[in-house]
Amino acid sequence: MSGATANLPQPPDDDRTVAVLAVSPNPETVARLRGIFQHTKWVIHAASDCKGSLSFLEKHEVAVVICERRMPDGSWKVLLEKVNALTAPPLVIVTSQDADDALWAEVLNEGGYDVLARPFVSSEVTRIVSLAWLHWKSGRDKRRKKAGRASDSSSTAGSAGAPYQAAGA
Repeated sequence: MSGATANLPQPPDDDRTVAVLAVSPNPETVARLRGIFQHTKWVIHAASDCKGSLSFLEKHEVAVVICERRMPDGSWKVLLEKVNALTAPPLVIVTSQDADDALWAEVLNEGGYDVLARPFVSSEVTRIVSLAWLHWKSGRDKRRKKAGRASDSSSTAGSAGAPYQAAGA
């Protein structure tokens, strides 16, 4: 890897990929994001609207959703509300050609992760998306540890001496 993607965090296993969902009715936006991440183990999935993205997210775990400020069937706020109802909600990054401080403040206040201005700058996209992934991964790992401790505490007394093993290990 070189350039803007050189410092992207890498998944722990060689065969794993980091999944991102791009939600845009504009195929050029999705193509640009895929181009930025083309030499990485990151995969950019695509949906053209809120409904399509929610259908995808019900079946697949992704760390980050990058969505347009406005979509044919709703806004980023509609998508954020629905995404936050998921068991392991991805972090939402909003994109807009007219990104400004007011949009940035609104996105953060509503629970979104960040705002990316278009046209995209590769280094800024990789920086924001990789930080979002690290933040999401940290939260997921904490949830897994908590779930592991809860199942350990509900074990029978005969297994009290067994070493702790994280969920999925």
